[in-house]
Amino acid sequence: MSIRSLAGRSAITRRRFVVGTGLWGAALAVPQGSAGAYAPVYAPASGRPDPLPGTRFDLTIGSVPINITGARMHAVGVNGSTPAPILRWRQGDTVELNVTNRLDEPTSIHWHGLRVPAHMDGVPGLSFGGIAPGETFTYRFPLHQSGTYWYHSHSGFQEQTGLYGALIIDPKDGYAQHFDRDYVMVLSDWTDVDPEDIVSNLKFQSDYYNFRQRTVGTFFRDAHRQGLGATIRDRLQWGAMNMAPTDILDVSGIIYTYLINGQSPGANWTGLFRPGERIRLRFINASAMTLFDVRVPGLTMTVVQADGNDVEPIPVDEFRIGPAETYDVIVSPTADGPYTVFAQAEDRTGYARGTLATRSGLAGPVPPMDPRPLRTMTDMGMGNMDMKGGMAGMEMGSSPGKPGEAPASGGMDMDHMDMKEANRPGAAAMDMPGMAAASRHKTELKPGVAVQSVAMMPINRLAEPGDGLENNGRRVLTYADLRATIPGADPRPPSREITLHLTGNMERFIWGFDGKKFSEAEPIRLTLGERVRFVLINDTMMEHPIHLHGLWSELENGQGECRPYKHTITVKPGERLSYLVTADEPGLWAYHCHLLYHMEVGMFRTVVVS
Repeated sequence: MSIRSLAGRSAITRRRFVVGTGLWGAALAVPQGSAGAYAPVYAPASGRPDPLPGTRFDLTIGSVPINITGARMHAVGVNGSTPAPILRWRQGDTVELNVTNRLDEPTSIHWHGLRVPAHMDGVPGLSFGGIAPGETFTYRFPLHQSGTYWYHSHSGFQEQTGLYGALIIDPKDGYAQHFDRDYVMVLSDWTDVDPEDIVSNLKFQSDYYNFRQRTVGTFFRDAHRQGLGATIRDRLQWGAMNMAPTDILDVSGIIYTYLINGQSPGANWTGLFRPGERIRLRFINASAMTLFDVRVPGLTMTVVQADGNDVEPIPVDEFRIGPAETYDVIVSPTADGPYTVFAQAEDRTGYARGTLATRSGLAGPVPPMDPRPLRTMTDMGMGNMDMKGGMAGMEMGSSPGKPGEAPASGGMDMDHMDMKEANRPGAAAMDMPGMAAASRHKTELKPGVAVQSVAMMPINRLAEPGDGLENNGRRVLTYADLRATIPGADPRPPSREITLHLTGNMERFIWGFDGKKFSEAEPIRLTLGERVRFVLINDTMMEHPIHLHGLWSELENGQGECRPYKHTITVKPGERLSYLVTADEPGLWAYHCHLLYHMEVGMFRTVVVS
C-alpha cells in the first residue's frame, strides 16, 4: 500500500532529539467565486473553528514548504497549509467537495468516522481508484451525524507527511452542553525523516527508535528495590521472550516533534479566553504512531463527547487518546492563568503543549513529564499477575472478575513457569496447574514468524487507564467511564460472534490479524442488516487503535444499552474486549490498525457488507 516518498526529505542521525521551532506553511485561501460557487476554505492558523458558508468546497492537495525543526522541508497539505483547513459543516446538509491533486503521485481523502456511501469513503483500491496527479475527484454525501471528526489521506505515508485536518459538524438541534469558546486541538507527530526510511529501520532493528532501554544501572536500582532474585528472574523471563518491557512506542521523540495545531512546543500555540467562560476543546489525535496523555494542570476537564458522539459528562484530570480518536472536553477557568495544555507521548520521550491565556504572549508553566511506563506480564497476556517477585507469590482468589474478564483461579503457582515453554508452538493450550480455570480463551493460533506470542489469559482492561497512568494521583478517563446520552439505535442481540487476534512480531516488524497480513487474509463477510459481535484479543505488547470504516462500533463496556458508539477503539496489550456492529451500510470497507506503519506492513483487513 506504500507510495513513492516525497522528494526533498532527508534522513537525520539516529540519536538526534528533534527540538521544534514551529514555523509552518503559509495559508493560501481559495478565491471566493460568484454566488453559488464553492466556498473558500482557510487554514486553521488559530485552531478556532469559524463557521463557513455554503455546502460546496474546493480543496487542492499539494506540496507545502514547512520548517518545524529548523530544516526546510516539504509537507503534503491542503490549500497551502498543514494541518489542512478546518471544515465546519451542518448536520442535515449535503456537502460537495472538489479535491484536486497537485502532487506527482496519487492521493486521496478519507472522512474519518463519517457515515458515507462506500464509494465516497476515500480508500484507494477499495472504495475508489484514488486521485491521480492533475485530476479532480468530487466527493458528495449527506451529513447524517454531528460531532468532532477529522479527515486525512489514505494513500501511503501522506498522513505522516502532513495531509490531515479537523472536521466539525454542528448538530441541527444545537449543543447539549453550553460553551462560550470553541478551539480545535489537533495533536500530531512530525518527522524530517522519510517514512520509507523509518519502516526500513524498524525492519532492520525493531528498537531502532527506542533509545531508553534498561541498563546495568537500572538492574542495580531494581535489585535494590525488589531484591536480587526477583530482578534476575524478571530479566530472564523477558529475555526468554526476546522482548523488552521498555517497548512502548515503535517511533519516539528521538525523531518526532509533537505538535498542537501544527505548532511545536517552542511555538506555544495560544487560545485566548476570559475568566468565567466555558471553553470547548476538541482534541483530535491525527498522529501517525503516538498515543498522547492529555491534561490541563489546574483545570478540570469535563469530557462531553467521544469519537463525535455525546457522552454523559465525566470530570477528569487526564485522558489518553489513541491515534484517530477524538474527545471533546469543556474547561471553565475562573482565574487569569495562564494554563498549559500538556500532551505527553505515552513513552515520555516528548510532548506537545499549548497555552490558554487571557492575552497573547503568555506561556503557562510546563510540567515535568511523568516517569516512563514499563510493560508487565499483564501486557503479555498473562492476566493480572503481580510481578514484584517475578511471577512468584501470585495470589488469585475465586471471584469471577469483571464482565468479559477471565475468572481467577485459586492458588496458581507461577513461580517456576518457563517463559520459553509458555511461548512455544501450542502453548496456548498447554496444561498448567489452574490454567484451565483461569482462562476462558482458547485459540488455534500458534506462535511463529508472524506471531511472536499468544495471550494465554487475555482480560478485560476497559476500567484501566493505561500503562503509566495508574495511581498517578489524577483522575484519569477510562473506556468503562463512557456512557452514551441516549440508548443505542439497534436493541437486537448479535446473531454471531467474530473473534480476531491482533498479532505481530516486533523483531521482524510484522503486524496482522490472526497471524496474517493483508495480502494473505480473506475478507470478513457480513450480511446486510445483521447484528454481529466482534471480539478482539491483543496478543502483542503494543496498543492498537482499531478502526472500522463505514459502520459504528458499540463498545461493550458495562453501560448496558447506553454503550458508547466509537469509530476507533484502542485495544490494550493483553486485552480482550468486544463491541457490537450493525451491518447497515453495504460496501467494501477497510478495517485496520491506525498506527500508520502497522497498517502499512499488514494489520489491515476488508469487511464486505452485502
